[in-house]
Amino acid sequence: MAKMDLNCDLGESFGAWTMGDDAGVMPWITSANIACGFHAGDFSTMRKTVLLAKQHDVAIGAHISLPDLQGFGRREMKIPANDAYALTLYQIGALAAFAHAADTHVAHVKPHGALYNMAAKDAELADAIARAVRDFDAQIVLVGLAASELPRAGRALGLRVAHEAFADRRYEADGSLTPRGVDGAVIEDADAAVAQAVQIATRGNVDIRTGGTRELCADTICVHGDRPDAALFARRLHDALIATGVTVAKSSE
Repeated sequence: MAKMDLNCDLGESFGAWTMGDDAGVMPWITSANIACGFHAGDFSTMRKTVLLAKQHDVAIGAHISLPDLQGFGRREMKIPANDAYALTLYQIGALAAFAHAADTHVAHVKPHGALYNMAAKDAELADAIARAVRDFDAQIVLVGLAASELPRAGRALGLRVAHEAFADRRYEADGSLTPRGVDGAVIEDADAAVAQAVQIATRGNVDIRTGGTRELCADTICVHGDRPDAALFARRLHDALIATGVTVAKSSE
């Protein structure tokens, strides 16, 4: 029987600005990637989201980013490996403080946005992130794009890794995500996104944007929390996977 983790990027509100339906999504996922203040989120939101995740027995993860609040972490920055190491450690530590105060722990780390895509291709950057995770806690799971440089780097350092796939993103022939600036990069139709997730979980492959399919072996599927229908979509995806015989469970267990 196939097993799949469902993760979602949450805790992205900050100040007076609210983003996403965290409370509506949380019951239908198994892992929460919580923004650590660099691309979104703030100290109050981090604490609130940690407590919400604990209430629903959802694994807590640090959603680390480049320091780009204005660009929501989606703008590439050239950073040396030492800075990548430091910003990773800094953000994990911030979230870990809230987790510790709530008598729980950080179970995984997943980069966000531009940092995620850069680390999927740049072996040096991937290694810096993986080293920071290992040096903080070698039991933490490192989440990265399936079959990319980031899980390779984590595995090389002895970390547990989770290969990630996306329900609502198109794929290119090389296994990378279609850039958001390309028409159709995001699958808006919920039925199509659910179907893609089920295909990945049960067949181990995915349709590519330019035609045909490619192998895609994943441990966790991302549900984007900033979808307008995020809570309903998370529930539909959760139920569809179970209906096809997939066990939905944390990748960190």
